[in-house]
Amino acid sequence: MTSSPLASRTEPSMAGKALLLTSAATFMAFLDTTIVNVAFPALHEDFPAESVTNLTWVVTSYGILFAALLTPAGRFADILGRKKLFLWSVGLFSIASLACAVAPNVGALIAARAVQGIGSAGMIPAALGIVLSETPAEKRSEAIGMWGAAGSMAAAAGPSLGGLLVSEIDWRAVFILNIPIGLAVILGAKSLPNRPVEKSPLPDLVGTATVTLGIAGVVIGLTKGGDWGWDQARTWIWIGVGVLLIAYSLLRSRSHPAPAVETKLWGTSMFAAANLTAFLLGAGLFVWFLSGPLYLTTIWHYSVLKAGLAVTPGAVLSAVAAISVGRRLKPAQQRPVVIVAAVVFLGLSIWAYSGLGSDREFLALWLPYGAFGGAAIGAALTSVTTAASISVHPLKFATGTGMATTARQFGGSVGVAAMAAVFAAGDLSTPKPYRDAFLLAGIFIAASAVPAFWLFTKKSMAQIAETQQQIQAYMRAQAAAAQAAATSPEGSATADRS
Repeated sequence: MTSSPLASRTEPSMAGKALLLTSAATFMAFLDTTIVNVAFPALHEDFPAESVTNLTWVVTSYGILFAALLTPAGRFADILGRKKLFLWSVGLFSIASLACAVAPNVGALIAARAVQGIGSAGMIPAALGIVLSETPAEKRSEAIGMWGAAGSMAAAAGPSLGGLLVSEIDWRAVFILNIPIGLAVILGAKSLPNRPVEKSPLPDLVGTATVTLGIAGVVIGLTKGGDWGWDQARTWIWIGVGVLLIAYSLLRSRSHPAPAVETKLWGTSMFAAANLTAFLLGAGLFVWFLSGPLYLTTIWHYSVLKAGLAVTPGAVLSAVAAISVGRRLKPAQQRPVVIVAAVVFLGLSIWAYSGLGSDREFLALWLPYGAFGGAAIGAALTSVTTAASISVHPLKFATGTGMATTARQFGGSVGVAAMAAVFAAGDLSTPKPYRDAFLLAGIFIAASAVPAFWLFTKKSMAQIAETQQQIQAYMRAQAAAAQAAATSPEGSATADRS
């Protein structure tokens, strides 16, 4: 595939720097989706008057804003500038982390966590957009694997790192950790180059508001349905209104000159398939990540820290697989990756369903199940992210990333709701509901193999190659025009004044 001029002029050192900084920000964003869970007992000790239901909003408020704003954040990153949105988002996330650390009550903590979610939503699409624009086309798959590894490590390392910080220091240390990392990322990212942005007016504000509120409504209904009850009207009101708002925004986006959602991207079969695959992978991933530590702490009576360490091999193998797929396989060679990974994960899930019980069999059962399961998911996520990224115009890298990540987070919410229903139907003091959850994760992951058949097809890859050639010709023309303007007397005078 022909390199994009956006990346061909990038020095290798700048590409590596961009990958390092954006991976650090991505690590923070995904770490905070899981690390706070283990702080619940400590939070309850500090705020004994608060109900468990209120405390759950410390986690929920972050997840809702994170999921709801990913799609519009991607659009704004491509239009306003990825570097600009990235810096502002990391700054907002860092300030919100400080507010969380000094929160005097649960209400203030929930509000600060919501702001953290807003910052995370801006960081993720802008981060991968920066990586893709700074990396030559032939190296993008490798870069995506390394960037994705940061997210995989963070999501799985959250319980062990959070348990260590809470037990040895205080729950506030969970948030203080983000501040020096955020400051270092901001200082480093200031030297990243400003790349061309999409020449488009700001996205439709009405459409942006409705899609954001719609996603938030569905996520709230799915997330809180287990607490409120699936037979309660408010659960389905939230979901129903959310679906209607999303549908309205999508219909409005189809004809709007500056759409809130780039629905035209779904006209590319590979991008549409990548979104659906990401949705199903996200559903299985969230079920797997959440049910594992619960099983270990409840049935095997592990401490939170020990349970976190027990799932760490899966995180490590997930990162290794993500990097290996990105480094060793070109995009055209990655078509079977998701399908094979899905079949392997389903086999592991059936094995765990039939073998895991009350007896602690870490080496014989849990370690291979967790390690190879993590490797399968890491490999699959890298291929899906690669497919979504290479099937969009370089000036829409952040938009495509935001939409694909939204699909994954949205799938995660559906998976968690399904897991809650499984748990509600069983006795959580016995292994059965946890084994059911492991099987549920396997079914979701296995289902992702179906849309994966439309990834990296010969027809799709030919279309992408043709598009890249058109983009290269366009960018050469733009560069020539800019050079001509700069060498003309009028252009020189403008340059001197600027």
